Amino acid sequence: MKLVTFQTSDHVKHAGVVRDNRVLMLDYPTVLELLRDPEGLKNAQEATGKEFALQEAILLSPIPEPPSVRDFYAFEQHVKAARAKRGLGMIPEWYEIPIFYFTNNSEIYGHDEPVPYPVGSKELDIELEIACVIGREGKDIPVEEATNYIAGYTIMNDWSARDLQRQDMKLNLGPGKGKDFATSLGPWLVTPDELTSRRIVGGRFIAPPALERYDMTMLARVNGKEISRGNFNEIHYSFPQMIAWASRNARLRVGDVLGSGTVGTGCILELGPEVQPWLQRGDVIELEIEGIGILRNRIV
Repeated sequence: MKLVTFQTSDHVKHAGVVRDNRVLMLDYPTVLELLRDPEGLKNAQEATGKEFALQEAILLSPIPEPPSVRDFYAFEQHVKAARAKRGLGMIPEWYEIPIFYFTNNSEIYGHDEPVPYPVGSKELDIELEIACVIGREGKDIPVEEATNYIAGYTIMNDWSARDLQRQDMKLNLGPGKGKDFATSLGPWLVTPDELTSRRIVGGRFIAPPALERYDMTMLARVNGKEISRGNFNEIHYSFPQMIAWASRNARLRVGDVLGSGTVGTGCILELGPEVQPWLQRGDVIELEIEGIGILRNRIV
């Protein structure tokens, strides 16, 4: 299923299921409330009722107010390139744990929602990521069982003000004001059963649950021009591994968002501003992931 949180012309929010080019309205205000209901996914699967044309629905973030957002650093190519830009090599510790940071869960934007340019920055960047949403509460989740906690996948744009981020990083407390002004999620949440045919681990072999990966092309475009192309199957740490690490000594809640980190070449920082200039007001960003869809935002 493709689950959406959308708004109708009367400005009321609803959860819905996208079927072809129509949205079936569900008896939940958002996808978060749907996931909190143990029967929510079953109800959505079996639902009938009022429908809207997809173009009539104003899509919001699938999870408009996630309890928390963790962003990982799971693509090796991006980590190497980002560190090289700072004159640093890879460190062995990166291969030991799937590191993450917490980002702001109150500045969440959906598909086609305008994103404000961050005050004080002149180096606005994107980060092309895939994210999973937690569908069951859990703590100290074994990696072998972690797939059972994934409600679905969505596209994530971890907007980044690189000049502000450099200030953050000099103080050794990780990303702060360089990241917390905006995160985009959407256009919908795709349940894992829709992606089964894309599940691989190298060649034709199916991955064990703890290491599952998917063959899904990931693209980024600025004003219609493609600037990045990667694949979800290039990820070093699987989402089950991320979930197991995030839940160690900590409770994951329904609706928590876990971002993958940037796919290789999925940001201007890697490409270099001489190849793709820093973003400006009026630019339209499209992130596309095969099997999910397109997440689009204009900078204002």
